[in-house]
Amino acid sequence: MKSLESFLRPTQKELFAMLRKFYKGKHGLCSKDNFILVEGNVPIMLVAHLDTVHEKPVKVICKSNDGNILMSPQGIGGDDRAGVYALVNAYDMAVKKPYLLFTCDEEVGGVGAKNFCTAHQLGKLPDELDNLKLIVEVDRKGSRDAVYYDCYNPELEDYINSKGFKNAVGSFSDISLIAPELGVAAVNLSAGYYNAHTLHEYINRNHLDNTLSKVVEIIADSAQDNFPKYEYASYDDYGYFREDEIIQSLPSEYQQVYYELLDIYSVDELENFRAEYGNKILFEIYADEFGDTEYDTHNN
Repeated sequence: MKSLESFLRPTQKELFAMLRKFYKGKHGLCSKDNFILVEGNVPIMLVAHLDTVHEKPVKVICKSNDGNILMSPQGIGGDDRAGVYALVNAYDMAVKKPYLLFTCDEEVGGVGAKNFCTAHQLGKLPDELDNLKLIVEVDRKGSRDAVYYDCYNPELEDYINSKGFKNAVGSFSDISLIAPELGVAAVNLSAGYYNAHTLHEYINRNHLDNTLSKVVEIIADSAQDNFPKYEYASYDDYGYFREDEIIQSLPSEYQQVYYELLDIYSVDELENFRAEYGNKILFEIYADEFGDTEYDTHNN
């Protein structure tokens, strides 16, 4: 099993070279300037990105006494080196192998993912990608979150929830581009990191390894003949009103606040706020817009 620390220290360029060398020769490999695709033999693809937001590479790794919590003065880079660790080890642990996609520069607009999509459109990628049944990204904060972005597939949500995850909301990740391009439903799972994009970021090794074990289960499930293909569909494809879906999923104390803020903000704007700051930001935005220091259900 590859150590987590070995994925935290390299720069993006160094990690790209390391992975390319590791998979070259003994695995089907498609390597471009901004992504690495490793071919598998089961119809599932795992995704993680190699870059972090931190300016300096990790030099010092600080650990809790039990070794479970990892931090760094340079920023530990769990977003998304934890995901890279999960992909490499899931591949090694799986009896039948998934496809792996490592992308560069996700943090600056999904550059690697965009190049992957272009390569697919130009027919430069393996035809077998069109037979994928599911895409799983490991690039989400926390321990049990499952994020689908604009993908609407209730059957997939039920399946992922059966593995112990819960639906959450996010603004963007590589699967936001890759899933609609391939026509395959996708989910982004927690990678055990917290306080992302700050120098206070830390990784909970136990939470990350729990996701790793669940991903290995999902790979094994995907190898079964009766495993369904989860088709990509957006909310618009099914005529659902996205705001209604989101409001119904909120705790009751936030539903009216969200509804009233839709007079001023778009769904995407509110979802970006929630993804970054959590539900409580809705009260703060409401207070700024309507002048109330405490939310008052005056319209009830």
